[in-house]
Amino acid sequence: MECISVFDMLKIGIGPSSSHTLGPWRAAERWISELKTSQKFQNVQAITVNLYGSLSLTGKGHATDYAIMLGLSGKDPETIPTVDIESTVKNIKDNHTLNFGGEFQLKFNPKTDIIFNRKFLPFHANGMSFTAVINGKKLTSKFYSIGGGFVVKEERKNAKKNYEIKCTFPYPIDKGTELLQYCKQLNKPISQVVLENEKSIRTETEINAQLQRIWDTMLECIYIGCHTEGNLPGGLNVRRRAYDLHKNLKGNKPYSSPVEWVYAIRDTEVKFRQILKWVSCFALAVNEVNASLGRVVTAPTNGSAGVIPAVLMYYLVIENHDGNFEDIKRFLLVAGEIGSIFKKGATISAAMGGCQAEIGVSSAMAAGALTELLGGTPEQVLVAAEIAMEHHLGLTCDPIGGLVQIPCIERNAMGAIKAINAAELALDTSPENVKVPLDKVVNTMWETAKDMNTKYKETSEGGLAIGVHLSDC
Repeated sequence: MECISVFDMLKIGIGPSSSHTLGPWRAAERWISELKTSQKFQNVQAITVNLYGSLSLTGKGHATDYAIMLGLSGKDPETIPTVDIESTVKNIKDNHTLNFGGEFQLKFNPKTDIIFNRKFLPFHANGMSFTAVINGKKLTSKFYSIGGGFVVKEERKNAKKNYEIKCTFPYPIDKGTELLQYCKQLNKPISQVVLENEKSIRTETEINAQLQRIWDTMLECIYIGCHTEGNLPGGLNVRRRAYDLHKNLKGNKPYSSPVEWVYAIRDTEVKFRQILKWVSCFALAVNEVNASLGRVVTAPTNGSAGVIPAVLMYYLVIENHDGNFEDIKRFLLVAGEIGSIFKKGATISAAMGGCQAEIGVSSAMAAGALTELLGGTPEQVLVAAEIAMEHHLGLTCDPIGGLVQIPCIERNAMGAIKAINAAELALDTSPENVKVPLDKVVNTMWETAKDMNTKYKETSEGGLAIGVHLSDC
């Protein structure tokens, strides 16, 4: 059984895409680690990178080439100052050299050494290969970015075998029914069952510290997005909308930090119609930061990174002004577990399943997590997740210009609002009257993904991506 930690589902990284940016970045790091393990790193004379399928078709818009260069340069997506990204890439482009693994200079021309191949590799739409010339001979290693920043070398069955060896969870979960069985057996809510699993691989102090770091990153991201004006990069000339929304909503109470800002919003009299505007503002803010190579939390992907922080902020500033870290902790634990169920039973990769695999899954994660905080039973938590996904089934991925902007940013706002609605519906639902259990909708999502035409799976070859041209913008 595949064991996936909450911290696998909620990763800190750089935008705009977990599968097209963070995944290739991590793949480059893993390749360097392989070379070091085999004691071949210092003998590398030249390198080339081949990108395949969706990584090639939308790689430019998703900054895949940037991610490759930064990963090969030994930069860490969790810690690199975002202001250094453009200058690092520019230096490589101008000088045709990079600091390989952060240790020695190597000739590298992105125009010729990063090759965009339109063909797809058999296993996954997001394939890439790294080739090193060592003592005149070529050594190649292939990787697949399977969504959410996850990277594998071999087919999924073999990858799962590796997880089986390493898995130490006392309550292993593949399906919603198994999760509910553990809740009943232990007489605990979902968040506590998930916490017990996490405690088998790290201390609770470490868990708390990392969850706090994840929330701090989310909050900072919302804050930056709400306080940054102008247009997004990439050529579509998309105006940042969170800034104007926030300006019209925020009131006059002063603040000087993200935490003070939260209290300022709590003290603002929020009218009914403004609630949806605030939720939209939070979600838009995150994905505007994501679209501009900012730091976000994959939740479960970068393209859907705004849904979970927007719904959690809604809880903290609208639903419960006494909300604290324990609420944040429970929310993130539940969200992470629901996301892992979708990853195991279906996919979180838009290149494999369309946008239902990103916005749909994030909406389900947020809906379930909010339901627990609002007093819902474990059964109602899964009902909320099911409702949210049910109404995203078949959602295509068709980014205009290959950029994570249109329609991606607005979809985060819609996904967040649907999550809140799903939670409210679930709280008024008796689980014994449910006709579509979560496991059925997970399976249906995967079957839908397999039936979906490839051009609607993050290729920019169908839908809005061809219906609207860059010249129209």
